[in-house]
Amino acid sequence: MRRISVEPSVAGQNEITIEPGRSTWRMSLEVFLQNRLAVVGLVIVIFMVLFSFVGPLFWHVDAHTHLSRVNLPPSASHPLGCDELGYDELGRLMQGGQTSLEIGLFAALLATVFGVLWGAISGFFGGLLDTLMMRTVDALLAVPPLFLLLFLASIVRINRLELILVVALVAWLAPARLIRAETLSLRTREYVQAVKVMGGGSKRIIFRHIAPNAVGTIAVNATFQVADAILTIAALSFLGLGLPAPATDWGGMLSTGVQYTYVNYWWLIYPPGLAIVLTVVAFNFLGDALRDALEVRLRRR
Repeated sequence: MRRISVEPSVAGQNEITIEPGRSTWRMSLEVFLQNRLAVVGLVIVIFMVLFSFVGPLFWHVDAHTHLSRVNLPPSASHPLGCDELGYDELGRLMQGGQTSLEIGLFAALLATVFGVLWGAISGFFGGLLDTLMMRTVDALLAVPPLFLLLFLASIVRINRLELILVVALVAWLAPARLIRAETLSLRTREYVQAVKVMGGGSKRIIFRHIAPNAVGTIAVNATFQVADAILTIAALSFLGLGLPAPATDWGGMLSTGVQYTYVNYWWLIYPPGLAIVLTVVAFNFLGDALRDALEVRLRRR
């Protein structure tokens, strides 16, 4: 029976042994599942999604303040206590998870799509167009991302859509550079030259040949983009530039909680902080595993 194995090498890195006769997608799945950290990351992501979006169906989230429950410690009726306005902390954690995951996923998707198109067009056509497009990217990269985010967040009225656009406006730069470098390599391949000889247009080459063959780079980068977007949202909310009340996210909850550090209201600090750390680390685990899994496809090809 033929199989694929991942064994540690002398240098400490995993060596992927590929045996013929198996589907590349099946081999990629096997490599992914052999990575225990990836499985843990996948379980954490699924749990966070279910907790944030399915949890409110089973746990009543009260949308009204209750001053009699201000900073109430954890109890049987409120497992994670209440915050400074009397909101149930567990319910707020679910609401914050919805906001953080939705904005993080959509911002990463938008940044990846725009970055891929920008990088593919720049790398494929080259010349003066490539110079102008990449100098634009370099100019934006020269500005500290946090400064740019603070500037953008301060001049627009923040809601979910604006926050997605603000985060994506900074995040698309990295995938643009990666895909541009990938395109410079792919555009010289034989199948691209064959399409040109057969009269295929630039649009067809980019969307049907270059972009699909860069799917490994795109998928891995998109996973890391989600983690970065969640951290960016948390940072903006921590600095007071997140969604206005009564909306919330994990970063805003953490910002409120640290104000009570010296009075030991731990239930206002650890739950949102732990949620941010676990989710970001889980997406990073998935990104690392996807890189290894897609490397199998590239070697097989």
